[in-house]
Amino acid sequence: MHPRDPHQGHRAATPLELFFDLVFVVAVSTASAQLHHELSAGHVQNGLMSYVFMFFAIWWAWMNFTWFATSFSTDDWLYRVLTFVQMGGVLVLAAGIPGAFHGDFTVTVIAYIVMRVAMIVQWLRASRSAGTARTATLIYAAGIAVVQVFWVAFLFVPAETKPAFFVVFLVFELLVPIIAETRSQGRTPWHPHHITERYSLFTLIVLGESLLASSNAIIEALDEVESLGPLISIAVLTLVVTASLWWIYFWPPHHRAITTFARSLRYGYTHFFVFAAAAAFSSGIEVEIDRLTGHSELDAVQASFTVTVPIAVFLLGIWWIAIRDNADRVVNTVIPIAALLVLLDPLLPTPVVFTAIVLVAVVVLLVVRPPVAQEAARSQS
Repeated sequence: MHPRDPHQGHRAATPLELFFDLVFVVAVSTASAQLHHELSAGHVQNGLMSYVFMFFAIWWAWMNFTWFATSFSTDDWLYRVLTFVQMGGVLVLAAGIPGAFHGDFTVTVIAYIVMRVAMIVQWLRASRSAGTARTATLIYAAGIAVVQVFWVAFLFVPAETKPAFFVVFLVFELLVPIIAETRSQGRTPWHPHHITERYSLFTLIVLGESLLASSNAIIEALDEVESLGPLISIAVLTLVVTASLWWIYFWPPHHRAITTFARSLRYGYTHFFVFAAAAAFSSGIEVEIDRLTGHSELDAVQASFTVTVPIAVFLLGIWWIAIRDNADRVVNTVIPIAALLVLLDPLLPTPVVFTAIVLVAVVVLLVVRPPVAQEAARSQS
């Protein structure tokens, strides 16, 4: 398991990596569905806190495998088996998410540890032929192992202190890659085009989840509304908003965002907010439909915020990590303002409609003002 060449030409996601991503569809769908139920029931604080906890477990397991694969993937039988073990852990994690939203973390912690133990084995195997990155691989393995002991202890702490302990252990998890990459003689290699393609594919998954969840919610509500007009409006707006978010995400050249270790950390860690917001957007659409059918405890303004807050977080997140360094002053001014306008949308008489108009306007701006580097290349040619 030698380090992969970070400059390898035509490196693309493998069928195993795509299969790995598909399993996460189940976990993301379950987490967003539970968030929807909690929000509609008026349990906003518990819903948001539980969603953040569960989505962190999903995202962190996915991200750790993704960065390992860009550095050491071999696609031999043992690598595949260990990957399948992690996939099994994801499915068990998904099964435990409903219980975790009600305070029972036993299944999710066990599933998470299964995934992480498989990752430890991968790092130990890589250490045997990692060259200058050997120390880094060993620190990864040791660091992950130590944190898993903390997660076992997490099951036994009092319920009222669990949130505080979760945040502390979350920080420990985030520190492992930083320590491993900065305290060793050689760093693990990453392939810029490959890693950003992997993030792009996961973005497609969470955006697709928004379309699927909202479509299912609309189908279920067809027999519960007197007029189809509001449902048709929500369906159209959901497609317009999702398509706009897709357009905005894929506007900048992402591979330029991870040219250094610090920038790769910013790109990788900030994507938690991008992914979580995209998945939460579907929950907001479902809450809006619940409000139309009389199944939500939230009022119109509160329900609208469940849609617009994720959109604003998505916009600011992708602007910060990928758009900002590739855009001119106009684009870098408009996108933060657009996020602010989206947040104000629920206070207007026509919520979500205004958000869709704002996002379409942003897309039009991006069409007429291409990335700075791309524009410079056109001028030189």
